[in-house]
Amino acid sequence: MANIKSAIKRARQNVKRNALKSSQRASTRTAVKAVDNAIEAKDKNLAKEAFNKAEKTLDSMASKKIITKNKASRTKSRLNKRIKAL
Repeated sequence: MANIKSAIKRARQNVKRNALKSSQRASTRTAVKAVDNAIEAKDKNLAKEAFNKAEKTLDSMASKKIITKNKASRTKSRLNKRIKAL
């Protein structure tokens, strides 16, 4: 355990921040899985709707630096490619 007051505070902040980022990453994964499930069901309209929500979530997480911009872009590109192939 840290002895210095600022290090103790930093440790507290890290715990809170990690919990927040973990839940945000989970919501991003859920949004992407919704698109995957719609693609598996071969429902193009549902996939497009889910993709729009996932796209917004991915962009939001990239701007908050939860995930990198490249990962968000790559994920959107791959999902869009799969939707167009339906």
